[in-house]
Amino acid sequence: MHNYFEKEFELRFFEMNRLGEASPIAMLTLLQEAAAEHCDYAGHNLLSLMSENTGWVLLSGVMQMERYPLYKEKIIIRTWISKYYAVRGVRENIIYDKDYNIIGRARGLWLFYDIKRRRPIKIHPDFLEKWSSYESIPLNHSITNKIKPLNFFEYQKEFRVNMYDTDTNKHVNNLRYLQWLIESIPDEILNNYYLYFIDGRFISEAQYGDVILSSTKRDIVDNSFIHTIKIKGTNKVCATGKTTWKKIDK
Repeated sequence: MHNYFEKEFELRFFEMNRLGEASPIAMLTLLQEAAAEHCDYAGHNLLSLMSENTGWVLLSGVMQMERYPLYKEKIIIRTWISKYYAVRGVRENIIYDKDYNIIGRARGLWLFYDIKRRRPIKIHPDFLEKWSSYESIPLNHSITNKIKPLNFFEYQKEFRVNMYDTDTNKHVNNLRYLQWLIESIPDEILNNYYLYFIDGRFISEAQYGDVILSSTKRDIVDNSFIHTIKIKGTNKVCATGKTTWKKIDK
């Protein structure tokens, strides 16, 4: 296999959950960090992109974890681009333990974006040249199929968008949507199951000061849920998603 980039991480204490395992938020953060390092490898770190009013925006993504790494455990994230479009690229990821056993997989659809004009632009040629591409897909799951917003829900939580919820592009960070989503999962699931699979679509932006409604209902498959993130008052849909949870081995 060629044209991939690898980054090693050691899991830190604040990234752990109550079981001493990395949280789903921590894993998605590390996936984003590996992508950021891959940008730097191509000669354009995220800060330099910002100075040019450009950046990458995640449109959709999926992650599947066989297990979550433990405190102080070293992992390797291998990432590459499997397909390019004019303004988008599909990023693939494999998460390994230190012995290169696969513990997780992820993929995402990313858009190259003009932040000032707020519209897509053609991918910078340096990325196309330095990253190249490799067509291997470790997680065969579509990230372009729509996930319809909920018309009714069983569980709901309300949040206000604070300044720390936004990223360097002044968007609500994608990780916040996962945090809000998890908060609306019933306690019985959170206490006895772990997040095995998540599939998300990012549809529109939330802004600083907005009030967010995170709504959830059970899917037809056991321990699976459908989610919608909306802005209160306008009912504008910001994100939709699906999750599957597996029983914790005690």
